Amino acid sequence: MPSVDLSDTYRGYIACLNGQDWSNLAKFVHDDVQYNGSHIGLSGYREMLEGDFRAIPDLHFDIRLLVCEPPRIASRLHFDCTPKAALFDLPVNGKRVQFTENVFYEFQDGRIRNVWSIIDKAAIAAQL
Repeated sequence: MPSVDLSDTYRGYIACLNGQDWSNLAKFVHDDVQYNGSHIGLSGYREMLEGDFRAIPDLHFDIRLLVCEPPRIASRLHFDCTPKAALFDLPVNGKRVQFTENVFYEFQDGRIRNVWSIIDKAAIAAQL
């Protein structure tokens, strides 16, 4: 898949997340997706994302950096949100926080097959 197409696919995926359009998640995520080395499958991935939105009702994925080298994408996502309770074992509890995630994706057959995510928890802790 050419890099322009893969970038467009990724942007569609982010729009799917931001719209909580779970019925279309399978268009972007492989049935056998792995997250940080663990096989969680599409249903587990969806459950994880739905849980994120329950914990952070105003969650919005904002692409700040996107590097595409098919079949991989690297992205820096920015978040400005208000988690309802603890976040990553930090006592956020309704306080507005900003943080980033560096995330790497590997695509197979046009869908995300592997995800490796690193979240800047130190940035959250510094705001508490």
